Amino acid sequence: MSHIPQRKEKDCLNCGATVQGKYCHVCGQENAEPKETFWHMVTHFFYDITHFDSSFFHTIHYLILKPGFLSGEYMLGRRASYLHPIRMYVFTSAIFFLIFFSLFNPGDTVESVPKKQFNAKERADYYVTLQEQLKKDTANKNLLEAIAKIKDTVRPFTAKDVLETEIKKGVTVKFTDKEYKSFEEYDSAEKKLPPSKRDGWLMRRFVKLDISISNKYRENPQEAATKLLEGFFHRLPYMLFVSLPLFALILKLVYIRRKKFYFADHGVFTIHLYVFSFIVLLLGFGLDKLQDYTGWVFLEAIKIFLIIGMICYLYIAMHGFYKQGWGKTFLKFLIVALLSLVMMLVLFAIFLLFSAFTI
Repeated sequence: MSHIPQRKEKDCLNCGATVQGKYCHVCGQENAEPKETFWHMVTHFFYDITHFDSSFFHTIHYLILKPGFLSGEYMLGRRASYLHPIRMYVFTSAIFFLIFFSLFNPGDTVESVPKKQFNAKERADYYVTLQEQLKKDTANKNLLEAIAKIKDTVRPFTAKDVLETEIKKGVTVKFTDKEYKSFEEYDSAEKKLPPSKRDGWLMRRFVKLDISISNKYRENPQEAATKLLEGFFHRLPYMLFVSLPLFALILKLVYIRRKKFYFADHGVFTIHLYVFSFIVLLLGFGLDKLQDYTGWVFLEAIKIFLIIGMICYLYIAMHGFYKQGWGKTFLKFLIVALLSLVMMLVLFAIFLLFSAFTI
């Protein structure tokens, strides 16, 4: 409610209906004076912000402490006291990905590798590995460079050197184990095979994708991997958004005999589950950074506890929302967990491939 003076006239300025009280019963607009002072605008802004904050924290309180409760309240039509699920999802996901992208940069992979120095035995073992690889690829200059580094006993050899060597040996973005330098070479090799042993349409696409990436980033293989990860990371919000209705569909199938639950009800439950996951993951990010800063080992146990808590939360929320026994809920929880894992792996592969086709 605003603090702007009410109009004496009872005709709604928005739709023209006769207003009974402070708000139009047709369109919901407040019957207030259309002209407001700058002070009114400022106070209205702060009122909306504080009202949103109070609604948000009030809703989060029930979301965390009473799994499944908010979804049940929404289903029963008790909605005015809580923040709308979609609005809450948009707000928390925006904060989550803002922090996520500020903390994780795929381009920092090599720089973030610990500078653990190899001891004499580790150096000798890795030297043997490089020599074996050099026998198969005698013209590989990157292998020769790596061997020269590891033979230089004055210079420390670290985990970062290993990663740089592995990246430089060849393009790190690989979807098949076949090696071809051009499309013509691949097509020629396929024609020599009997029709029954030739690659299918999908495998041909993968092989040609490998050839294209290898030729494009032959001089800088690390750039291919970095661009692939960057493309995938920036598509994560879309992947999670796509997974929302799919997870709701899994719930719909698992609870198909519960006719009183519509697809939208499963969708609301899914949104609340995702919002809770965003909050827990943000807490996990914070603990991770705090551990990096302080070195406190016990924080690792807290992070493990958070992961276990997220799993248990789904089980408790399913019991609270669908109102079935603990045993039956546990069986359905296992089915939902398995199907959702398969669903996320499929989406992961699809979005990763899409990122590869666009680099």
